[in-house]
Amino acid sequence: MNPLVMLISGPNLNLLGTREPEIYGSATLADHVAAARAAADAHRLTLTHVQSNAEHEVVAAIHQAAERNAGVIINPGAFTHYAWAIHDALAACSGPIIE
Repeated sequence: MNPLVMLISGPNLNLLGTREPEIYGSATLADHVAAARAAADAHRLTLTHVQSNAEHEVVAAIHQAAERNAGVIINPGAFTHYAWAIHDALAACSGPIIE
């Protein structure tokens, strides 16, 4: 079985492709996840994806990833600026973390 990597997308990323495309482009979140999944497949990794607009759900996903995943890739969106709960949850992960 391939190692698991969790991709976590934070708030408003579900609006990619429609929200201010002149700033964020026309690619949707599904497009970005597909590209990440293809890259993971090329490296014999299995990618899972979670998107949430709620901080507690992002924290829960990180806790789940820490228990069973080899690594975490996260775009916390607006939570980047002030979400200490997400910071603390990531600090508990033993595998690589990419933001």
